[in-house]
Amino acid sequence: MDKKKVPNNTVTRDVKVLAEPTGNIYESVVILYKRANQIALQEKKELNKKLEDFKNERDTLEEVFENREQIEISKYYERQPKPCLVAIEEFEEGDLYYRMAQKETEE
Repeated sequence: MDKKKVPNNTVTRDVKVLAEPTGNIYESVVILYKRANQIALQEKKELNKKLEDFKNERDTLEEVFENREQIEISKYYERQPKPCLVAIEEFEEGDLYYRMAQKETEE
């Protein structure tokens, strides 16, 4: 998914178009929620991994040093599109794979 195509702000969308792939708007919303959550967790892991390099065991609450690289990394992630917008774009483009759980029938 190319994040350059994803808008950085809210876009009005037709609910009927979002409901078309699943046939139910609520199922579509659950799919979008789960994907957005995956994206958010992935981004959080990446950010924490990058910020680990700046962790200093001797820092206390009184002595917090500003680090320009750390600030730039944080700003980069703040400028990224929101996970829900990325999930919606993937869903609309057909890049999102999902499947419905099958109910077991008792015989």
